[in-house]
Amino acid sequence: MESKVQILGHPAHQIAVALPLGALTFAVTSDALERISGRDEFGIAARLALDFGVISAIVAAPFGAIDWFAIEPGTRAKRIGLLHALGNVGVLGLFAVSRMLRHGSKQHSAAGKLLAVAGLGLVTITGWLGGELINRHGIGVHDVMGLNAPSSWTKAFGKKHAPN
Repeated sequence: MESKVQILGHPAHQIAVALPLGALTFAVTSDALERISGRDEFGIAARLALDFGVISAIVAAPFGAIDWFAIEPGTRAKRIGLLHALGNVGVLGLFAVSRMLRHGSKQHSAAGKLLAVAGLGLVTITGWLGGELINRHGIGVHDVMGLNAPSSWTKAFGKKHAPN
């Protein structure tokens, strides 16, 4: 099933999720570096990465929802897509609360860091589910695909192409 929202012929959701995944992973990594080094700069970097990660996740979500609504009801793909979406709501919640707790005491900040680690663990599972949707069920995959498929630019710029 081809994605309903595309950027130059590529699925918008699959493009957009790279930003929050990178930012939120960077936040947890920065937390670890702050713990190891004792340098406050890493904590500042983690908070900024959380801000960007949460906002970019909110931007990515509607594109996934649009594609999910286009999946045929009653299918395994529809069920996996729902698990993927609900899990990502949980991921967003864990990281958002993590960010909010970082304004408080050191104890709140420690709890916030633990929530971020939990969020990273959960996003690993939801990311796998997203991969399952793409690789097993063909969600977001171009209708004309294969080793000799035409360039994504062909469709993006309105040129016609014939399947090989």
